[in-house]
Amino acid sequence: MKQIIIKWIVLTAAIIITSYLNIGIAVDGLATAFFAAAVLGTLNVLLRPIALILTLPVNIISLGLFTFVINASMLIITSKLIHGFFVNGFFAAIIGSLFISFVSWIITLFVGEKISVTTEKNNIKDNAKSEYINLKDKGNGKWE
Repeated sequence: MKQIIIKWIVLTAAIIITSYLNIGIAVDGLATAFFAAAVLGTLNVLLRPIALILTLPVNIISLGLFTFVINASMLIITSKLIHGFFVNGFFAAIIGSLFISFVSWIITLFVGEKISVTTEKNNIKDNAKSEYINLKDKGNGKWE
């Protein structure tokens, strides 16, 4: 639950920062950005995987560049659903989705959960050395 809230706040910050860049995306206020982040996150969880699967041939032919079109479409759908969140055209949606993704990535670098993996050497029957990852179950689906 904590990770969902952190991602929601990060996406909200990314939407607000992107709206200040004057590239055709505008947000009326913090509450609007918060709701837009919630809707965009929900669309990315529910609709985006379906869209990626349905457009897989086009995505393969375009070497993955069609994913930007899908991201822009999610942004346009969000702007249609949230009053006070505006996207001025498809080009603004593509540029905006790029900026939102970039800003989210940068903020997640600083705020996101750090993952560390350690390897340990183990002697197998034939005395050959191999490496394996030693993870310990901390409960609640968390491993360390």
